[in-house]
Amino acid sequence: MRIIGGTARGRALVAPAGSKTRPTQDYVRESLFNIIRWDIGDARVLDLFAGTGALALEAVSRGAKDAVLIDQDRDACRAIERNMQTSRLGTQCRLIAQDYQQAMRRLAREGQRFDVVFIDPPYRMENTGEMCAALYDMGLLSDAFLIVVEHRRGMAPLLDARFEAYDLRRYGDTEITLVRRMRALTEEHT
Repeated sequence: MRIIGGTARGRALVAPAGSKTRPTQDYVRESLFNIIRWDIGDARVLDLFAGTGALALEAVSRGAKDAVLIDQDRDACRAIERNMQTSRLGTQCRLIAQDYQQAMRRLAREGQRFDVVFIDPPYRMENTGEMCAALYDMGLLSDAFLIVVEHRRGMAPLLDARFEAYDLRRYGDTEITLVRRMRALTEEHT
C-alpha cells in the first residue's frame, strides 16, 4: 500500500496487523481521487474511520489544506502515526484517538467545518446515513461539502432529504457513494 499521487507519491504506508482494519485498495483509491480531484485542492478533510490514514493522507498529498483523522483502535492509531511520519504530511494532519461520535462532538465544540469527509466504517456498521445527518446537524460540513461513503455492495447510505447521492461506483464487493447537499438546499445557501 502506498500514496498514489501528489507530493508524497510513492511513499509506503503500513496497516495494522489482523483483520480489524480494511484499507481501501490502491486501485480503488486511485480511481476515487481521479473522480474527486477537483474537490480536494485547499479542502479541509475529515476521515471518520481512518484505519491506516490512507484516504486523508492521499488528500493532503494531492493539495488538501489539512486533515483530521479519527480512529479509536490503538493499532490503527499507531499505524496512522507512523504513516503521517513516513509521508512527511504530519504537520498538516491531526489524529484524534476516540470513538467517532465523541470526536465529532469535540470538533463541533471547536467550531470545525470540513469540505470533504471520508466515511469508511467497519462493514458491520451500516448506519452511514445517520453519520451524514449527524455531521450536518453538528455544523461540521462546509456549504459545498462532499461526503465519500465506502460501504459493502448493496448497503448504500440511507440519506434524508438534505442530501443527494450523486454518484455510485462499484469495485468488486465494495461500493463508493458520493454525497452532497441536495441541489435545492444548495441554491438557498447561495
